[in-house]
Amino acid sequence: MKILIIEDEMKLAGLLQKGLAENGFTVDLCYDGQEGLHMAQNYPYDAILLDLMLPDMDGITILQALRARENDVPVLVVTARGEIEERVIGLDSGADDYIAKPFDLAELMARLRAAIRRSKGKPSPLIAVADLSIDTNAKTVSRAGRAITLSAREYALLEYLALNSGRVVSRAEMIEHIYETQYEWDSNVIDVYINYLRNKIDKGFSPPLLHTVRGAGYILRGQ
Repeated sequence: MKILIIEDEMKLAGLLQKGLAENGFTVDLCYDGQEGLHMAQNYPYDAILLDLMLPDMDGITILQALRARENDVPVLVVTARGEIEERVIGLDSGADDYIAKPFDLAELMARLRAAIRRSKGKPSPLIAVADLSIDTNAKTVSRAGRAITLSAREYALLEYLALNSGRVVSRAEMIEHIYETQYEWDSNVIDVYINYLRNKIDKGFSPPLLHTVRGAGYILRGQ
């Protein structure tokens, strides 16, 4: 899952980036409001962590601009302004959640995962596709009760496909959601990881769940 952090406190932004990356998220950083709005409007993200007090443009203005353009990306406001009135303004402006500083990183990540799942129509942390089970909290995978070990990149790709199960996902979309924005990718990188996944989640099982849609991309689905 790909997250945009818009936060002008560079030390905090770096700590958030490190913590999220260690837990399997891909992270882009912005340190001012104008750049943050540009990134949010022009690149796809699974969620945004948004500070309110920013240079150039405040967080509420960013949030209102996104919602005015019907951009429904989950936005979690993370701010030192934790008064009830501030929370009401943030939520009424379209925020999906509101977290006051200082906060616990584990709680922030739990709220982030929950917001992303809700946006995909899958509120439960357990995603099942036929007999394939994915625990998005523990980041574990099993099929027919048999544990499957995946690399971090394999898991990230499978989780994205599972959150979008039943829908064809293009190679470009997968790249956009599991790699940093500035990543210069080889056109075959997704095909390589899809092959790795097939060998782990389909080989030796029936029916196959990971399908190629020629000229369009891939889809994870049961029969």
